[in-house]
Amino acid sequence: MYKKLWKNKNIRYYLLAGGVSRLGDVLSGMAFLFLAYDLTGSNLHTTGMAMAETLPYLLFGLIGGVMADWLPKKKLLVYLDLARIPLIFSIVCLYYMDVLSYFYLLMVSFLIQSIGCFFNPTHRSVLPSITTEKERTNANSLYDTLTRGVTVLSPFITVWLLHTLGAIHFFTLDAITYGISALFIYRIQLKDSKPIVKKSIKGVYRSILEFASWVKAHATVRQLFLLTFVIVFFNTWVWEVGLLLALSEMSLQSEELYSILQGVFGGVVILRNIVLPYFIKRMTLHIYLIGSLIWGTGITYYGLLYDIKHFFIGCAIVGIGLPIAGLTRVYLLQTLVPEEKMGRAFSSNAVLLYFSNTLSLGLYGILVMFISIQHLMIGSGLLIVMLSIGVLLIKTVNPAKFCWRLPINFLK
Repeated sequence: MYKKLWKNKNIRYYLLAGGVSRLGDVLSGMAFLFLAYDLTGSNLHTTGMAMAETLPYLLFGLIGGVMADWLPKKKLLVYLDLARIPLIFSIVCLYYMDVLSYFYLLMVSFLIQSIGCFFNPTHRSVLPSITTEKERTNANSLYDTLTRGVTVLSPFITVWLLHTLGAIHFFTLDAITYGISALFIYRIQLKDSKPIVKKSIKGVYRSILEFASWVKAHATVRQLFLLTFVIVFFNTWVWEVGLLLALSEMSLQSEELYSILQGVFGGVVILRNIVLPYFIKRMTLHIYLIGSLIWGTGITYYGLLYDIKHFFIGCAIVGIGLPIAGLTRVYLLQTLVPEEKMGRAFSSNAVLLYFSNTLSLGLYGILVMFISIQHLMIGSGLLIVMLSIGVLLIKTVNPAKFCWRLPINFLK
């Protein structure tokens, strides 16, 4: 099954580009947080660094989707990869000149993520062009397996770099991965369609409104966006920042432990990806909700038991549920959205995700000053569980039976 996909050169180059790029992103993502904490020693500043990765999507995300639908995808991806190399490498240069500041880190993180606003929807919209619908579940699982697989490698690279060259060279490796990714993308044989549109600022605005109208008329996509927004809100801080801060309270080796946790998560995802396509050929909103339920259960588990050993077990549970929900979301967008709207679909999805991330990081960054990390984890996990169960019940039982209780049926 996977062997046949791997023999397809276009799919292989696409997967390799995504895997290599993902390795760099994981390392640089951790390095931004590590250096922010090392430079400031502040939980609030560390949360602020995480927020710098989300704000660009609120500003440019929807525009990036329009560009993905308008411009030649292959050229756009290569140019964007190459543009990120000098930005990332400048951090290394300033570090060795002993003039690297927290605010410069913020600026580079903001610029890198701004480029990602255009790169990510374009990259995601390429896969439907080089696969058939029957291949899509397997191709998405293989892509997720490869990109998560590099997460398994990242702890070993992280520990080695931290003890030899230091966290700063996470950025050096990230710059190299962008170059390799550009090379693989360049080798993909892709025939870009040329939409007949008048490219203008007003045209961008009209394209965004057109897609919004399309989503309004398609219930499954609308429900998917709404559920994703809410669930991600409860997850982001406790997963991205809360775990690191909790480990900092428990151990002097918090950075190494955090990296290893990410590796455990990636390993579980790989095993889950290998098995899933043998049992599920067509993904639905019900599968998304089951994945979310498992995801919330994992967060609740490591929040309730709250020690390093149970963090590993909880992350493994999250590693089963979160990717099921993520893969289902990608599959539904690739299947339900027309090709000429694909870029806007993934950019709209990303905008919702990052808006949710920003709200989560901002609100939880304030709440953590008054509420313990453990209680924030428990509350967030339970809310995800209750939401998933509630919507599953409504979707399983005829929604009409619930309409009399609610003035508005949001799931219709």
